[in-house]
Formats: sequence, C-alpha cells, structure tokens
Amino acid sequence: MTQQFNNQLFAFTKQFTDSAFKAQSLALKGLETVAELQLKALEEQSKVSAQFVAEAMETRGMDGLRSLWEKGSSLSRENAERAVAVSQEVIAVTQKTAESLNALVQEQRQAANDAVAAPVAAKKASAK
Repeated sequence: MTQQFNNQLFAFTKQFTDSAFKAQSLALKGLETVAELQLKALEEQSKVSAQFVAEAMETRGMDGLRSLWEKGSSLSRENAERAVAVSQEVIAVTQKTAESLNALVQEQRQAANDAVAAPVAAKKASAK
C-alpha cells in the first residue's frame, strides 16, 4: 500500500514539475518576444529622432523652421502609429502565451483527473 502511494506521489510530482517547466518556458518565450518587439521599436524611434535632431541643428531661416515644424508633427504621428502597432503585437503575443498556458493547465487538470479516476475504476471493477 505504501509503495503504491509512493509511486503515485512520485508520478504526480514528476508530472507537476514537467508542467511547471513547460509553463516557465512558455512564459519566458513570450517575454523574450515582447522584449524583442519593444527593443526594435525603441531602436527605430531613436534612429528617426536622431535624424530629426541632426536636421534641426542645421536649420537656418524661417522656411527651414516651417519645414522642420511639419516634419516634427509628421514624426510625432509616425511614432504614435508605431507605438500603437507595437502595442497590438505585444497584446497578440501575450494572448497567444496566455492561451498556451491555459492549454497546459487544462492538460494538467485532465491528467490529474485521469490519475484519480483510474484507481477508483480499478477498485470498482475488482469489487464486482
């Protein structure tokens, strides 16, 4: 009896650690993807902003300031659009990660239910 209990406990512990490892891997992969998306967006925004600042340093006269003003507003709009696009991608990655974690939880729950139901079914079959 004790050996059977130990075997079941060992199997449950192994299953739990495997699932925890899978969940951690999924979460880290999602986090890595999000960080990569944000880093690319920051890199692009820094590059465009540096070009704008360099152009602003070379501006002379009122016509140059007018065109600089237009480029500045255009740059602001593009940066906002880029931020929205990156936010949507981050939400998509987060949602995909959450769905994968949910599937893993469902799989774990089903395996636990099967593990509990198997000995009960075996007892009922042997009692008949």
